[in-house]
Amino acid sequence: MARLTQADLADLNQTFEERTPQELISWAKEIFGDRVASISAMQEAGAAVCHMIHTTGVDIPVIFVDTGVMFQETLETRDRIRDEYGLNVISLHPELTMEEQTEKYGVLYVTPEGQQQCCNMRKVEPLAAISGQYDALIGSLRRSEGGRRESCPILMVDIPTNTVRINPLAVMEDDALQAYLTEHKVITNPLHRQGYTTIGCNRCTTPVLPNEPKRAGRWRHLGPWSVYCGINPTDRDQTNSPAIDLPQDLVDRILGRMTDFMI
Repeated sequence: MARLTQADLADLNQTFEERTPQELISWAKEIFGDRVASISAMQEAGAAVCHMIHTTGVDIPVIFVDTGVMFQETLETRDRIRDEYGLNVISLHPELTMEEQTEKYGVLYVTPEGQQQCCNMRKVEPLAAISGQYDALIGSLRRSEGGRRESCPILMVDIPTNTVRINPLAVMEDDALQAYLTEHKVITNPLHRQGYTTIGCNRCTTPVLPNEPKRAGRWRHLGPWSVYCGINPTDRDQTNSPAIDLPQDLVDRILGRMTDFMI
């Protein structure tokens, strides 16, 4: 095994700034083969990535973490994307149902500390449970989301899952995303048209007023509006020099040392 640090990815990240999302998705498939998957919560950006995987024609599964308390509209969006785009959507589930969790721990999401514990059990742990199955995960984070994501790199190492996280939409602005969704008639969660700018669990998500920050609807009852669930590496406190362990030949392919594939 070899160590891959965030610093190792600096030059590649700079090069990838000019690449299209589709080129980055194709690169991910070429480099990681069957060891790459996409992760999506079936929000607008995630739906766009699913559409790009479909139109690019690459065989990349899509991982969806079903917390057990998702909106019905979200589950229906997942199923439509799976069926109409012909994607292999893999749903992950927490160990406990919400009823079992509440019986054991009480209603957690009413306090900041409890929210972190709840999100960890219902989102982070199900994803961590498949650690070792993939070497890369394609996400849909964008810098225009602001907050902790405003400087997210295209490639970043994620210690809990020991994967390279790939954000092909990192440089895509809001208007460009909306233009893509409209032009390609991308399947999107109908809740977005009902005032939900960001959508999570039904317990902790509300619509947002036009003059509010985009994330005002997430954990509104807790405040401030910069709260995150912790499933994405940008949203967690990172170490100074994050690093993961991957096979040496894979690290060489990622860094372009032993590959003829260029984009």
